[in-house]
Amino acid sequence: MRSLAGFSGWLRLALLTMLAAALAACTTTPKPIAGASADAFSRIGRFAITVNEEGGKQNAVQGGFSWSDDGQRYVLDLTNPLGSTEARVEGRPGAASLTKADGTRLQADNPDALAEEALGSSMPVSGLRDWLRGRLPAEPEASDVARDELGRPTAFEQGGWRANLSRYDTLGPQMLVLQRQEPGRRIMVRLVVNQP
Repeated sequence: MRSLAGFSGWLRLALLTMLAAALAACTTTPKPIAGASADAFSRIGRFAITVNEEGGKQNAVQGGFSWSDDGQRYVLDLTNPLGSTEARVEGRPGAASLTKADGTRLQADNPDALAEEALGSSMPVSGLRDWLRGRLPAEPEASDVARDELGRPTAFEQGGWRANLSRYDTLGPQMLVLQRQEPGRRIMVRLVVNQP
């Protein structure tokens, strides 16, 4: 695994605007994936990622995101707070790639392996595909699941992440707060979906 310096570098560069589609004024409408099915799904918004290390050091980044998903493929554009695209993550069954603004490209078999390679730490990219829709993927099994009066998940643990989902609209939650404790650090990812 890479050091936190590698993690911070990718956050600054690719995430400085990551996971997201969730927290900085990204006002561009997501471009649909060509040939998308009726199950196509997209979200835009802002994100913030905070890493608190033992000893009190804190690293934080924020930006915007645009997520387009047709059920088989997805495209996640990450922007800095000024709206410039810093990175694009593309995925489909068996393959995922990340292209940075400078043209550097990373590839992996799945989005979680790609995030681990790029960040030096796991990030719940594959979980986001379902979590952004207010669904729980079958694997790994979620625990401590709490649901609202409509049966939608509001809190759970899955894949080492503690997730809180709220402010549901017809597509899914408009706020996701994800937390993970790792040796020597705590990671918090906050996604806020822009209202349609």
